[in-house]
Amino acid sequence: MNSPSDRKPPACFKAYDIRGAVPSEIDAALTSRITRAYIEFLKPKRVAIGYDARQTGPELARAAETTLTQNGVDVLALGAVATEELYFATASLGLDGGIMVTASHNPAGDNGFKLVRSEARPISADTGLHEIGISTLDPPPEHKTRTGRLERVDIRPKLAQHLIEHFGPRQSRSFRIVANAGNGMAGPLIQELARHLPFEWIWLHEVPDGRFPHGVPNPLLPESRSETAQLVHATGADLGLAWDGDADRCFFYDETGRFIESYYLVGLIAAFLLTEHPGATIVHDPRLVWNTRELVTASGGQPLVCKSGHAFIKEAMRTNDALYGGEMSGHHYFRDFSYCDSGMIPWLVVTRLMAESGMPLSQLVEERMARYPISGEINRSVEHPGAILDTLAKLHRAADTLAIDRLDGLSVEYDHWRFNVRASNTEPLLRINLEARADTRLLVQKTSSLLREIEQASRTLQPTARSTP
Repeated sequence: MNSPSDRKPPACFKAYDIRGAVPSEIDAALTSRITRAYIEFLKPKRVAIGYDARQTGPELARAAETTLTQNGVDVLALGAVATEELYFATASLGLDGGIMVTASHNPAGDNGFKLVRSEARPISADTGLHEIGISTLDPPPEHKTRTGRLERVDIRPKLAQHLIEHFGPRQSRSFRIVANAGNGMAGPLIQELARHLPFEWIWLHEVPDGRFPHGVPNPLLPESRSETAQLVHATGADLGLAWDGDADRCFFYDETGRFIESYYLVGLIAAFLLTEHPGATIVHDPRLVWNTRELVTASGGQPLVCKSGHAFIKEAMRTNDALYGGEMSGHHYFRDFSYCDSGMIPWLVVTRLMAESGMPLSQLVEERMARYPISGEINRSVEHPGAILDTLAKLHRAADTLAIDRLDGLSVEYDHWRFNVRASNTEPLLRINLEARADTRLLVQKTSSLLREIEQASRTLQPTARSTP
């Protein structure tokens, strides 16, 4: 018989959230057990619940609502919302926690949960999610308590007002913007914001539809980018925007229809915000760093590197009272938004910068892209990611190596190029990123060389793994 320490949460429990196929991995019954475990862990009195566009969202949300109210917890039911609406409701209304029913950019048949405590602080594997998962294996405790109240709340108008007041344009200048909501939850929130803005909108898939008839909204995938890019070019738009399913990540296309990697947006947004908050701390992830560090330092800010992942970024921001945090994955975090990530604030800030500078997005990032060309994230499926990282660390421990660190995977820095290789938290993948100093040819050469090293290390490790008892 396994000891308590040997027990593992259900497979749908990941590092930062809960995701799985419905109903084989997640169903209403498991939702109730997860909710009971959440109650036992947090002891909340008032909790917000929202769900994204997925067809199974209402059913799972009802299961959570019922469990909460039956156990004496008051529920503020937000209905179908973007994830940041759940964050905003939890923080602005002084609630004890929130449950967002979402699987972000996963396939249409999946669903899951993002759990937060008061002030919209995330509950991740390191801060309680693992314990909640283990508790779902136990019989539910008996509760003799009052029945909680259920209140339907429309948080969207209040959120829109908050975003406009803190991040909206300071001068009236119209832009034509292509907005690809991907049939996720960005559409309704943007339409609420659009009432306050002097922009002309060209819509793509703005109606939420959990079947995702035009493909799962994940703009990071190269095959998902062409539709937005082509419409920007065809309509002469000033800007193109696209979001993932729960709208907590925003991606940019310049006026030519070119996809702009989020790495360059991190430095751009940080430098602009620092003009109003000089000396502030800016948190960034370690995958790509040179451009961000240079811009933050030049703008009088303090760059602070932090392990990738929203739970780590948010904690580092709170600890250091950071103004802004950005990841090359398209997550952007703001002190004036309870240190949470938002898919709306980035484009509000960028359009404000475009209006005040009189420059298009292409001009705002062109020099930085040439100064620090990047590989784009490359994924490789491997069986032994940790061993491969150890092998790479030995290979690159050379005289001309400037720095090696293991903060998040493996980062290695040379004079004119650097790389980060890290294991995915959710898939058996290595995620590989390289950058160079104004030398695209060197970048291509080093990318090919590093991929060969990873392939060779993987082949070398396979016989060893098979012979291990």
